[in-house]
Amino acid sequence: MSEAEARPSNFIRQIIDKDLADGKHNSVHTRFPPEPNGYLHIGHAKSICLNFGIAQDYQGQCNLRFDDTNPEKEDLEYVESIKQDVKWLGFEWSGEPHYSSDYFDKLYEYAVELINKGLAYVEELSPEQIREYRGSLTEPGKHSPYRDRSVEENLALFEKMRTGGFAEGTACLRAKIDMASSFIVLRDPVLYRVRFADHHQTGDKWCIYPMYDFTHCISDALEGITHSLCTLEFQDNRRLYDWVLDNISIDCHPRQYEFSRLNLEYTVMSKRKLNQLVTEKLVNGWDDPRMPTISGLRRRGFTPESMREFCKRIGVTKQDNMIEYGSLESCIRDDLNERAPRAMAVLDPVKIVIENYDADKVEMLNIHNHPNKPEMGDREVPFTREVWIERDDFREEANKKYKRLVLGKEVRLRGAYVIKAERIEKDEQGNITTIYCTYDADTLGANPADGRKVKGVIHWVSVAKALPAEIRLYERLFTVPNPGAAANFADTINPESLVKVQGFVEPSLAEAKPEFGYQFERIGYFCADNKDSKADALVFNRTVGLRDTWAKIDAA
Repeated sequence: MSEAEARPSNFIRQIIDKDLADGKHNSVHTRFPPEPNGYLHIGHAKSICLNFGIAQDYQGQCNLRFDDTNPEKEDLEYVESIKQDVKWLGFEWSGEPHYSSDYFDKLYEYAVELINKGLAYVEELSPEQIREYRGSLTEPGKHSPYRDRSVEENLALFEKMRTGGFAEGTACLRAKIDMASSFIVLRDPVLYRVRFADHHQTGDKWCIYPMYDFTHCISDALEGITHSLCTLEFQDNRRLYDWVLDNISIDCHPRQYEFSRLNLEYTVMSKRKLNQLVTEKLVNGWDDPRMPTISGLRRRGFTPESMREFCKRIGVTKQDNMIEYGSLESCIRDDLNERAPRAMAVLDPVKIVIENYDADKVEMLNIHNHPNKPEMGDREVPFTREVWIERDDFREEANKKYKRLVLGKEVRLRGAYVIKAERIEKDEQGNITTIYCTYDADTLGANPADGRKVKGVIHWVSVAKALPAEIRLYERLFTVPNPGAAANFADTINPESLVKVQGFVEPSLAEAKPEFGYQFERIGYFCADNKDSKADALVFNRTVGLRDTWAKIDAA
């Protein structure tokens, strides 16, 4: 990662600076703890950049730990995708990946310790009754009839849970804290539940699985984490985090700090909703380029540099807010404007025939790959008598503000000659099929000799040498800024979020690498699709337009 990506300042880094200055810690150790129950999204990218970025900047360590305590929803596919996403963003975890399941034996021992201290008991109320007994924000909870069992009875019942003696939902282990606490999370939270499910790491060894709040803090402590960073919805859970560590015999006691999660307009960040989009086939998988998943954005053509820049720009605060989608697009647009070579493609073609150009001639023109970066070199583009141009780059009549091709007027073809539209042909429906032109042979790389001023420049591709390509025009997946607030978020899906057109691209794009960004001149930024694009069947995804056209829509 570039040194130019300056270290940001935020309240978490200020805490770390103070901890190091005061000698509370000699080094920094963070962790990124995703649950492998889906693909990571851009909100996780913020957490990745924060946790790994801090470890990197302070010459510390950052663990990748899979919070795998819910085997029914987890899969090795998600484990592998998470590893790929972290690496793609430019980060490396310390040592081997960790799993919460690595600590299942120790977690069980700590649960037994709590029982022995009279701080945990086996509950036999149903899940519905537990919710009823827990009370509400305005009413305290009430004690379970099973709360005052003896230590010996609880130990025997917990062993019965472990050996499969209880059916799912008929027993659980709860912490004994305070049913009248103003923090509902402290009203005797569940620590273990019965689940007869094979685990992707431990197989069928266990039929009881620890809850997140019990597992997470102990995993942090066992790994020597110094600063446990999570999003604001876990703010109240910090009290349970501390309670668990205060009441077991463990030396390390990390501190939890909360920051605001990423809320991005025109997207949903809920894994449940994202999973619904996938399972109901409202999108084409987790890596659909319309999805806010890291793999979807990568497939669409976003770069790791642009993602890191986005996370840097939005910052780390304790204040929840909604980020404009245009902020994300601005980052990739700025990045690709600098790094993307230029190429020509025509998405809605109409044919031009240059009548005074030799019908058999193929002229190889040298065109710059980038207008401001000569070090990126040139490419050869074939020029022939017949070329495709964009249909909206021609009008039979137009006012002086229109700088493209007009019947009886001249325009320059990008990197080639000045042409003049002489006449047109139309089909029976009145659609223009062919534009007949003449060219000025002395205008290759030069202005017309007689001083004629030609202001317009349009792009083109040779009819004979162009490659057919499917162009996928992606837009925002939803039509409203906050689809998650809708009664049914799926009802707000944008029917125009994916439009496929058949176009033509210049032959240099035959070797386009998947995910490598190009600027299609005057159209936008595109990349070859990393799944569907083949040498004999090119597919390009639009990453972003040259300008933010949605800003005008939002303001309307």
